[in-house]
Amino acid sequence: MAKPAHVTVCICTYRRPNQLQAMLEALQHQSSAGAFTYSIVVVDNDLRRSAEAAVEEVRRYSRVEIRYDVEPQRNIALARNRAVAHAVGEFVAFIDDDETPVESWLESLYRTWNASGADGVLGPVVPSFESNVPQWVLRGRFFDRPRHQTGEPLDWKRTRTGNVLLKRSILEGTAGPFDSRFGRGGEDTDLFRRLTSNGCRFVWCDEAVVYEQVTARMCRRSYLLRRALLRGRQPYFATTDFAKSLLAVPVYTVALPVLLLAGHHVFMKYLIKDCDHIGRLLALCRIDPIKETYVSAR
Repeated sequence: MAKPAHVTVCICTYRRPNQLQAMLEALQHQSSAGAFTYSIVVVDNDLRRSAEAAVEEVRRYSRVEIRYDVEPQRNIALARNRAVAHAVGEFVAFIDDDETPVESWLESLYRTWNASGADGVLGPVVPSFESNVPQWVLRGRFFDRPRHQTGEPLDWKRTRTGNVLLKRSILEGTAGPFDSRFGRGGEDTDLFRRLTSNGCRFVWCDEAVVYEQVTARMCRRSYLLRRALLRGRQPYFATTDFAKSLLAVPVYTVALPVLLLAGHHVFMKYLIKDCDHIGRLLALCRIDPIKETYVSAR
């Protein structure tokens, strides 16, 4: 009988020990139908080791091997690289420290890989809101992400590392594999672009759901606008993208007072679009409006 495949679940974390612990507990109960085994690697990107206590608490009763390491330099690409360096087995899965997977998460990703023969499989990230979410946030659907049919091929622009299973071999043959120049975001976009250019194929699995905890802080206008500005730093914008931004910024800016009459959620939707384009133009001019390292651009 052939030996089951092995998946290393890689988690990079930064000062979210409670969310990390909840996710590690959820990972204890992943189904596999005997098709694979799995282990967990946690890389703490906080020099103060703020995640260590949470990892040790779960490790006391964990039936799954958990390895813990620290990447002292605040750089998400370097943290991901350190996690990959600890990975063993045929597959690497990435999940974020503020996400919680369904019990069939890994099994669904693996089954879709087995049926498709792709180099990687991505799944949906569904928002899970705290109580008392402002109605304009719900109406604006600011945390919703596109979903696709299982098996649908994905181009690199629709890929990310928030919920993905990858053949480890494609990372071993890739420089980095994550580029440390994108240490504050965009490192996954850059990686998938390079992998796709090398002939790698990626598909979707709509059953492999993970839930992202959306906190009250994330529902603030300032958070959403800062996240939009960060998206301007994403790699590989084309000249036409910058030209579109040059046209879009004055149009959106002038239209904002009128859009406010349509409702606050409409106003915020287009203000965020405006900030997306502003961030792109600022990146072109090498101006960095965001100083914190960990403001997610997702």
